[in-house]
Amino acid sequence: MVSSTIILIFCLVAFAFIHSALASLPSKRLIVRFLGSKAETLYMPVYSLIAVITILPLIYLFYKNPGPILYIIPSPWRWMMVGGQVITAIVAPRALLDAPHRFKIILQLAGPNTPESESLKIRGIYRWVRDPFLLSGLIIIWLTPFMTVNLLVIYILASIYLYLGSVHWEKRLVAQFGDEYRDYQKRVHRVIPHRRSY
Repeated sequence: MVSSTIILIFCLVAFAFIHSALASLPSKRLIVRFLGSKAETLYMPVYSLIAVITILPLIYLFYKNPGPILYIIPSPWRWMMVGGQVITAIVAPRALLDAPHRFKIILQLAGPNTPESESLKIRGIYRWVRDPFLLSGLIIIWLTPFMTVNLLVIYILASIYLYLGSVHWEKRLVAQFGDEYRDYQKRVHRVIPHRRSY
């Protein structure tokens, strides 16, 4: 059981490394250099496909070696938890629609107050929470209505990775939007939905 947990950890770390490397600004600069304007339309689908492909070994290994069961939530609470996961999965893509300019490569590579830059444009879900992807990821993970030893290890590491990814992403947003984003950080929480003046 210990060896299966170590293998799962290795697969998760490998996924995190590949995922982070492809999301880095140096990688995006390289992609823009080679693909030019096509980078904007090709990057996200290819990035998502690579993420799915690299997570599949982890899913398969967990399926083969789930580890001892820690708990199984009984009905009706189980279905309430699954319902929360489904609602979150439906609402989460809203974050892309509410702030598409945050995910455009050319804008990420531009600094604040440059000809290519845009204003922050706080709207939709971002009025309530700064990182809806972190929030939705944590909800989907921790509302799983059963838990095994290996799944718990995966979820703890995944939660840490999601949080560290959020911190890194916010540093990039500060570089992209400058003081406008720093002011936004003071007004809206990172992960706990809360609205102040937006």
